[in-house]
Amino acid sequence: MQKQFAAALPKHLSPERFARIAITALTRTPKLAECTQESLFRCLLDLSAMGLEPDGRRAYLIPYGKDCTLIVSFMGLVELMRRAGDVSTIHADIVCENDQFEENIGEVTLHKIDRKKPRGEMFAAYCQVTFKDGSKQSAVMSKDEIESIRNRSKSGNAGPWKTDYNEMAKKTVVRRISKMITLSPEIHNAIEKTDRHEFGEMRIVTEKRISQQDTAANLMDLVSDDNEEGGAE
Repeated sequence: MQKQFAAALPKHLSPERFARIAITALTRTPKLAECTQESLFRCLLDLSAMGLEPDGRRAYLIPYGKDCTLIVSFMGLVELMRRAGDVSTIHADIVCENDQFEENIGEVTLHKIDRKKPRGEMFAAYCQVTFKDGSKQSAVMSKDEIESIRNRSKSGNAGPWKTDYNEMAKKTVVRRISKMITLSPEIHNAIEKTDRHEFGEMRIVTEKRISQQDTAANLMDLVSDDNEEGGAE
């Protein structure tokens, strides 16, 4: 199918690499084979547009019934934000009962952790972005605020919300600060995709997303045409 894929894929992604990524993802998560080919192609095309791969660290392909779902991890989201031209560094962390923590109207002024002692229960999370001009932007969320968002998520009682709660708490506050800084349309589009499944929000569908869905449909047409030709032979 590589010749057919080459006609529909973005220029920066070779059909050989596309096929290799797809096979690796299917090997890592066999249940993806039960998903529709169109949903799998759509997720892979979305990932290629972001410049990410489903490596199990920055992004995941998760089967929900017959639908393949793209999840960008906390690390993947941070990487996307770092690509913004004016962002220098991004730091996100949880705050626990025994930490020393101070903030002033959302600005984090102190966070010290004693690694020799138990940190206690998590009660907040924050993210601080430093720009290349030296200025900073911070966002702090209480556990109650994070729980409110989790409760609106369709996957709030499963997946990473259950297995990696602290990482999801950090991802939630990173997502919030992303709305406060200037990011490229591509990065905003990537963040919107994580919103759908992890945060229970739907936003306006962009022209780029429509184009990618059409491309996935075109790939399915190519697969169907190839299968029909093979049957005729």
